[in-house]
Amino acid sequence: MLNFVYWPISAILWFWHKLLSYVLDPGWGITWVLSIVLLTFTIRVFLVKPSLNQMRSSRKMSELQPRMAEIRSKYKNDQQKQMEEIRKVQKEMGVNPIAGCLPLLVQMPVFLGLFHVLRSFNRTGTGSGQLGLSVEQNRNTANYIFSPTDVQSFLDARLFGVPLSSYISMPESMYQGFSGSEFTRTDIMIVAIPLILITATATHFVARMGVNRQKARLASGKQSAPANDQMQMQMDMMNRMMVWFMPLTILFTGAFWHIGLLFYMVSNNIWTFFQQRFIFNKMDAEEEAEIQAKKDAQRASAPKPGVKPNNPKKNKKRRS
Repeated sequence: MLNFVYWPISAILWFWHKLLSYVLDPGWGITWVLSIVLLTFTIRVFLVKPSLNQMRSSRKMSELQPRMAEIRSKYKNDQQKQMEEIRKVQKEMGVNPIAGCLPLLVQMPVFLGLFHVLRSFNRTGTGSGQLGLSVEQNRNTANYIFSPTDVQSFLDARLFGVPLSSYISMPESMYQGFSGSEFTRTDIMIVAIPLILITATATHFVARMGVNRQKARLASGKQSAPANDQMQMQMDMMNRMMVWFMPLTILFTGAFWHIGLLFYMVSNNIWTFFQQRFIFNKMDAEEEAEIQAKKDAQRASAPKPGVKPNNPKKNKKRRS
């Protein structure tokens, strides 16, 4: 159903694995982990510009709040006219609310795509969405762009003794899909639980960094407060979801995440942390430059010391 996502994800992962195989053993677990990390960074590089545009759009939307409040008050009995005027103002200021959702809309299919591709290396399970292949059939069946040889390499790869597509809640019947079954559920937990905790903690602090910046901007007056109590409640709810709900979701669902997918989440959070710092600094610099430009324009238009300001109305009266 999502082959348009699965094929590109598998292709990028395949590319990095082949490239790393020139300097590392292709069968090593660390080679596959680094391929997943580089896949993550490849996707995120293409999202830097949309993320910048999202921040610029959010700042403009905040600056437009007073005008939006006026429009809502003026056309409170005419919803159609209200939406028309709001869209007109947004177009005038170059604001696109939908564009701000692009980074999130892209990352979700990537997450699902990588989950599916990693899961499809071992298709010996008989549960929902599983093919129930025999061990031999599985090892000799391609996985999207990965050849049977690549599939065997991934299945045989280990990191701290456990396969990369294993997960805590994996049925023991699927252990046979990997070469040898010398690992146990405890071994998987020893690797997975620290990664789950790191991912949940990193998600919490990355979200808190954004919320703290928002609060600081509201306190300094650089960002307009929500126009009404309802919007304030919505903002508070969104902040709580980002800071607490998402990390807790990771903790409670981590048992279903493959080891490889957990490395994707860890590397994704590392990238997000440094990207946010870069974008926040860039946005602050742009804002300061705009403020300085306005001040310079005011100075340029102000009358020089000792020179009377030009009053067009008085000049008109004298002529008459």
